[in-house]
Amino acid sequence: MGRLRLSGQELKRIGYKSDRTISLAINLARKNFKKAGREEILITLEKINLQPHKYLKDPVWGKLAQLLTEKPEEGRKVPDLKKSRRYFKIFGEELIDPEAIRQMELAMSLPISVKGALMPDAHVGYGLPIGGVLAAYNAVIPYGVGMDIGCRMCLSVFPFSPRKINDDREQIKRILMNETRFGLAEFRDEQDHEILGRKEFDEIKFLRTLHKKFAAQLGTSGHGNHFVDVGHVIIPEYSELIKLQAGEYFAVLSHSGSRNFGAEVCRHYTGIARGKLGLRGAEAQLAWLELGSEEGEEYWAAMNLAGDYSHANHRIIHRRLARAFGEAPLVIIENHHNFAWKETLATGEEVVIHRKGATPAGIGDIGVIPGTMASPAFIVGGKGNEESLNSASHGAGRKMSRNVAVKDLSGKQMKEYLDSRRIELLGAGTDESPFAYKDIHEVMDYQKDLVEILGTFHPAIVRMA
Repeated sequence: MGRLRLSGQELKRIGYKSDRTISLAINLARKNFKKAGREEILITLEKINLQPHKYLKDPVWGKLAQLLTEKPEEGRKVPDLKKSRRYFKIFGEELIDPEAIRQMELAMSLPISVKGALMPDAHVGYGLPIGGVLAAYNAVIPYGVGMDIGCRMCLSVFPFSPRKINDDREQIKRILMNETRFGLAEFRDEQDHEILGRKEFDEIKFLRTLHKKFAAQLGTSGHGNHFVDVGHVIIPEYSELIKLQAGEYFAVLSHSGSRNFGAEVCRHYTGIARGKLGLRGAEAQLAWLELGSEEGEEYWAAMNLAGDYSHANHRIIHRRLARAFGEAPLVIIENHHNFAWKETLATGEEVVIHRKGATPAGIGDIGVIPGTMASPAFIVGGKGNEESLNSASHGAGRKMSRNVAVKDLSGKQMKEYLDSRRIELLGAGTDESPFAYKDIHEVMDYQKDLVEILGTFHPAIVRMA
C-alpha cells in the first residue's frame, strides 16, 4: 500500500475550517498511519473534530484535540503578530542596513516563526530580507523563498591550465556568446528535456499556464546579477569534500535561477496566502500557506519543480560549454538558495527553513559564495552552526540599490577598475558595478564559524545580460 493520501478539501468537507488544524491532522495521519485506509482515518478525524475533549490524552491525536479546543476554528481571522521582538542571531551587523534588520524583526513576529538568523550579506528584500533565514512551524512563505526560486551557483572545474584563458581568449569569448543566453534570448535546440514533461503540469492547473514560457526559457540566464564567468580555481590543499588535488584549474562559474516561472509561482501563491489570511501592510508580503492545505501543497510542489528547473538550466549551460571546450569537467559543484527545506532543529522541532539569499551550510554541505565580477568566489564546506540554522551568506550582498548604482556610479570608473584587474566584461551596466556591493572578504570574515574555505574562483571573462 502506498503513502496515505489526504487533502485539505476532504477535511473541509468533514468540518475542519482552519489551515492549521487541517495541516496538523494530515501530518499526524501520515506520520502515524502510513498503511491505514483513507476512509478509516477520515472517520476518526471527523470524530475528533466533533468531540475533541475525548482525545486530549490520546498519544497520537492529543495535539490536534488540544488545538481544536484551545483555538476555535474561525476561518479567515487575521492572525495576531507577536508583540515583543523575538531574538535572532545577526552575523556581521555592522555591514547590514538597519531596514533589513527591521524586516527580519517583522518576520520573527509572525505566529508561525520559530527561529531566525541574518547573514552578513543581508540587505533589503521584498518580504523577508535577502540574506534572511527563517524557521517556521508547518508553513511556507512564498516571499520568504523569493521570486527566483531555487536560484543557484554552479562551478565546473576542467583539467586545463589557467593559461588557456589568455592563450584562447578570443575563442572563449565567442563560445560564451554563442553557447549562453541571457534575458529574453532563447535557445531553439533545447526543447526535448525531460523536465518539460513533469507531472506537476498535469496536476496543477495554474502551472499549465506557465508551460510555454517555461519551455522557451530552458537553459537560459536572467538579468540582474546572473552571470556565466570563465576564470581559474585555486585549491590550496586536497579536500575530501570536493575531491580535487591542490593546484590551479580552468573553470566556469554560473549564477542563475528559475526565470519567469519562479517569479510567477511566487506572485500567484502569495496572492492566495494574502486572501486567506487577510493580512495588510508590510506583513502581507510575508503571507504564508500552511503545509497540508491544498494551496500549501501546491506551492511546495511548484517550488520543487522550480528548483529542478533551475538545476536543469545550469546543467544545460555547463554541458554546452563543456562540449564547446571539448572536455568534460573534473568536478561540478552546485548549491542553491531562495528555497525552503523541511528540517529538524537541535531541539527536535520539525520546521520549514527558508533561506532567501542564504547558502545551506550544514556538515557535509558544499557551496560557492561569489563576490563581484572583480573579486573571488569562495568554495566552502559547511560547519553546521545551529545559530545560523546551518546557513551562510549567498554572496557579497548589495550595499546600494540598482537605481542608486545607475544614478551615482560611473561606467568609466567601473571599466578602469575592471581593466586594472585584467577582467573582461561582456554585458552588464553600472547597476552591477563592483562598487555597488559589499567587500566579499569582510563578509567571509564574519562567517568563519559558518563555513570553511576550500578554494577560490577568480573571474577573468564575465558574461552578463
